[in-house]
Amino acid sequence: MTAPFASWVSRLLLTRFRSYSEAGLEVEARPVVLAGPNGAGKTNILEALSLLSPGRGLRSATYREMEREGDAPGWAVAARLMGRAGPTDIGTGTTVEARDRRQLRIDGTPATNADLLAVVNVLWLTPAMDRLFVEGASARRKFFDRMVLALYPDHAGHVARYEAAMRERARLLAEARADPAWLSALERKMAEHGVAVAAARRDALGALQRLIDTNWEGPFPKAVLALEGEVEARLAEAKALDVEDWLVETLGHRRGQDQAAGRAGVGIHRTDLVVTHATKAMPAGRCSTGEQKALLIGLVLAQTRLVAELTGRWPLLLLDEVAAHLDAGRRGGLFDILMNMGVQAWMTGTDADVFVGLKGRAQLWTIEAGKPIRLEF
Repeated sequence: MTAPFASWVSRLLLTRFRSYSEAGLEVEARPVVLAGPNGAGKTNILEALSLLSPGRGLRSATYREMEREGDAPGWAVAARLMGRAGPTDIGTGTTVEARDRRQLRIDGTPATNADLLAVVNVLWLTPAMDRLFVEGASARRKFFDRMVLALYPDHAGHVARYEAAMRERARLLAEARADPAWLSALERKMAEHGVAVAAARRDALGALQRLIDTNWEGPFPKAVLALEGEVEARLAEAKALDVEDWLVETLGHRRGQDQAAGRAGVGIHRTDLVVTHATKAMPAGRCSTGEQKALLIGLVLAQTRLVAELTGRWPLLLLDEVAAHLDAGRRGGLFDILMNMGVQAWMTGTDADVFVGLKGRAQLWTIEAGKPIRLEF
């Protein structure tokens, strides 16, 4: 099997994006450390990089929220991506005329999300995810669906169409006289896209668990993963078309209950990702804060390896405040893993000293007066 090739950003340019009027970084393939006080704009750079993937980035912000306050409307992010075939220029942003819809260009040509995923994958871990295992199922579904999207480019489209049909069905049920034929059509659409989503989730989880089971080492705890969802469970025992028919029939029978509840009581929107600390046989939500962080980092590292294995290229890895809750041993272990992978990881932290284990192996930047400054490291 051919080893995955390095895929990395060599240049990043920001225009009227968040705290930056104009800013640029020229970097190498090695990991990048952004150090400095809170509020300097470190995470804004990671957010810009996260927009090299479909969606609204690592903060899930609106596009208007990404505009620089007090400046002209619209913003732009441009990056030069280096890969096996040479440089690829990616540009994205909004305009005065279309502030709520971002445009995408690859090498100067209008492009789609599928085109983007064909040249780069971006994975991230942020402090907002630290409570993933103690919050509701919705956050875990979103986290896992982002992981699935890195492997199946059409996954986000199926999720979006399922949710649109579900919202429309709920609206019709709330009306006094809903059209049964229209409801049936929406329920069929929910079933088609819902089963596609569930199948992709099952395949992705199976591949990830196999990688974890056969290739686990280092300082981070091994995780056991499971999906708790009726649609996913039925797919383990029946053909996809049969599960679609079951979901259509079930949604039809539940119209009265769902009308009273104001939401659908069955479907892929109720699925939960269950994570267990393998050594302790303990649900992640009952582990200490430090162990939860370590489990989460381990999952993201496993996903990084899986993406590289299945696509043939390393993804970009964005790790915001990654050193928080990690002891010195695990920090050092994380840095060694990143260097051995050969992935370009972008990391932030308020204290450059916690990255001393990367001295001579990474690039150190700080933010001064809204400008990224390269430092000796």
